[in-house]
Amino acid sequence: MLKYKRVLLKLSGESLMGNSGYGIDSERLNEYAEQIKELQEAGAQIGIVIGGGNIFRGLKGVASGFDRVKVDQMGMLATVINSIALQSALANSGIKSVVYTAVRMEPVGELYNRDKAVESMEAGKIVILSGGTGNPFFTTDTASALRAVEIGAEIIFKGTRVDGVYTADPEKDPKATKFNNITFDEVIKRELNVMDLTAFTMCKENNIPIYVFDMNTRGNLLKVIHGEEIGTLVSK
Repeated sequence: MLKYKRVLLKLSGESLMGNSGYGIDSERLNEYAEQIKELQEAGAQIGIVIGGGNIFRGLKGVASGFDRVKVDQMGMLATVINSIALQSALANSGIKSVVYTAVRMEPVGELYNRDKAVESMEAGKIVILSGGTGNPFFTTDTASALRAVEIGAEIIFKGTRVDGVYTADPEKDPKATKFNNITFDEVIKRELNVMDLTAFTMCKENNIPIYVFDMNTRGNLLKVIHGEEIGTLVSK
């Protein structure tokens, strides 16, 4: 029995780097594709949003003197590159997927349409939602929250390199302790870094829980969809 039927999987662009430090690590990409394949074969309907930080970091671009709007547009294109790469990896695993883009760029991908995206999921295809929201000043966290609301996802799975939400950054503070469950209000009160505030507020207002877990451990995605407590659930 699946605990969730329709999910939005949020992946960071940095996670695709693997140990390379830049770009896309093919081994990591194929590992992700295999986990997503297992999730679909279990019966889940899946939407995916991927960041673009492995290719271009917007805030670093601004710090270097680029115009913020142009920087965010470059970041949107980076997410499309990652989405095409994931689509190719899924195809190699025998899984059909559709890349939707927030701005028009056929034949790279179809222009995002909520109804078409839902129809694709119901037809058994993975839906990859690229290009952020299509607007500057919004992160892919916000895009994942928005798309989750639009497609009727029951939950956002936020796959990271950390196995949940901690009282502090566990990579910097050895005394940090992990939460198994935490409320939206407590996250805000403690100023914990789960998602940016715009995305987080959207999830809270629309009652969409966020599950933070370690995506880099093979098999974790399948465990999460079956309700195993391996990460942190953020909810009301």
